[in-house]
Amino acid sequence: MNIREILTQYWGYRSFRPLQEEVIKSVLAGHDTLALFPTGGGKSLLYQVPALAQNGLTLVVSPLIALMKDQVNNLKERGINAAALFSGLHAHERDLVYANAINGKTKLLYVSPERLVTEGFRENLPYLDINLVAVDEAHCISQWGYDFRPPYLQIAEIRDYIPRVPLLALTATATPDIVKDIQKQLKFKKENLFWKSFGRSNLVYVVQHEEDKTGRLEKIAQNIGGTGIVYVRRRKKTVEYAHHLRYKGFSADHYHAGVDMPTRNKKQNDWMAGKTKIMVSTNAFGMGIDKPDVRFVVHLDIPDSIESYFQEAGRAGRDGKRSYAVILYDKGDLLKAREQLDATYPDISEIKRVYEALGNYFQLAVGSGGENTFEFDIPDFARRYGFKMFVLYNALKFLEKDGYIALNETVKNPSRLHIDVDKETLYRFQLEQKRMDDFIKLLLRSYSGLFVQFTSINERVLAQRLNAQEKDVVDKLKYLQKQKILTYIPANEKPLLTFMKERQETKNIYISEENYHKRKEVQQSRMDAMLAYVQSNSPCRSVQLLKYFGEYNSQRCGLCDVCVRHNKMGLTKKDFNGIIEKLYPLLTSDAYSFEAITNNLKGVNQQKLLEVLRFLMDKGKISQDEKHRYQWRKSHN
Repeated sequence: MNIREILTQYWGYRSFRPLQEEVIKSVLAGHDTLALFPTGGGKSLLYQVPALAQNGLTLVVSPLIALMKDQVNNLKERGINAAALFSGLHAHERDLVYANAINGKTKLLYVSPERLVTEGFRENLPYLDINLVAVDEAHCISQWGYDFRPPYLQIAEIRDYIPRVPLLALTATATPDIVKDIQKQLKFKKENLFWKSFGRSNLVYVVQHEEDKTGRLEKIAQNIGGTGIVYVRRRKKTVEYAHHLRYKGFSADHYHAGVDMPTRNKKQNDWMAGKTKIMVSTNAFGMGIDKPDVRFVVHLDIPDSIESYFQEAGRAGRDGKRSYAVILYDKGDLLKAREQLDATYPDISEIKRVYEALGNYFQLAVGSGGENTFEFDIPDFARRYGFKMFVLYNALKFLEKDGYIALNETVKNPSRLHIDVDKETLYRFQLEQKRMDDFIKLLLRSYSGLFVQFTSINERVLAQRLNAQEKDVVDKLKYLQKQKILTYIPANEKPLLTFMKERQETKNIYISEENYHKRKEVQQSRMDAMLAYVQSNSPCRSVQLLKYFGEYNSQRCGLCDVCVRHNKMGLTKKDFNGIIEKLYPLLTSDAYSFEAITNNLKGVNQQKLLEVLRFLMDKGKISQDEKHRYQWRKSHN
């Protein structure tokens, strides 16, 4: 079956989007490939189609557990065998995932970067028939990236075990320097980039200085209408803004990582189904969610970086229709943004203290606990050891990014079931224990694949079909487990924490001060770029964002707040050409300040002159030096 037939059979599409086919052919030809595609650009097909077009297993490295689980579920619904290895799996589940992958029953295996360096993975690696390694969120490998994760640096190590297997790196946010660094760190045999423009002609970017954010948010929701996402930093604010919107008659709800899992799933499902129109959330919401008809994304706090903003704003308008990405800020937000940056970098001594407390909390001796997973009551832990929640959260993130732990606080783990005996043994058991016969038949009728893999089950639904109490179903499952007929893992709604390696002595926890400060400096520069974007009056918003990602020849959109303000200037073509005729000989001879230009160009309207200068700056025809003097670029003479 060729790749177009695969696309049609499994996804129902008749043709690929621009550049998708070229990337897939590059991978199938055995070339290391980097695909730089914007959010919503169809990155997952770039490795899913090649996985089905050749024999063997495609290994997908991803840092996002929620996204891994969504991808696996979506693939299974399409009849494609997929599995994932992540923190929180029962040991028997892990063993079964490896067994199926080794026996050729799995086409795509998703793993976290931390999992690649575990003893269990390295032991099984030689037996896996890998045809492709896909690295999602590849910008995480660069120390200069906005979401650097040290475990990503170890991905390249597995290439020594599978030297002839090509590698596909994927990212939606990378500057030109990071593009080069990704290929270097992943040991590309030669540079090979497929780059898709980040331009979104249907997405209008707007930044407004606004003291009354609540009132402005109401107007946005009223005037634009449809489905929207509103991002804030603090959990408390999600509740307050959602409550206010409901009070004003809007269909709104709130979402953050502190909401219990069943409620969180219902909120997300209601929003996806259109029952809820506006979701007010922290950045815990949106990753892996592909809702095409989001008409607006509003940020009521300044994002940490242009990369994260671009990704979150990009959740609007995926259906190609006109949509809006709006930032509302006041002067206080500029100060809070910098304070927030400092707060996200706890002292190294505090990070180590959190690690030591974790070992004590779970009663782990030094040298034990590797790959062990525990239910983690975060508020109880914070109270017991006297940690402030914000400091604790950021310390945990540092320990996670450095590969010491994995924290799974946003993923629902439903009840799972696997039949551990073969069909003949199970049949004999049913004959011997008649009272369990009907129940076992119900399990086999209700769920497929129980002999092959762990399958999600619903005890309440089984109880209804059996005309019994849910407790009776649970008791029967536990009995069958005791008889070693099956393995039953009850649903777990609590956060899970996994020690990715044995507990270390605290003095041996290594967090390089040099790297720590370097990472903070990198993040500071990203924050500076974000603040500059927010406060800028020129050029066009889209032009600014695309230039940040290395696109220097984009056209002004004509719709953002900057362009609208310039359009209102009423500059005619005659005015424009007249000013250019006077400006060109002046700026090709020397550099001049705005004041000096106005002195030389007598009778020219200063506002119109400023508009022309901004236009020329947008196009890269003129430049400004450190003294804010304008000069015509020689390459544009």
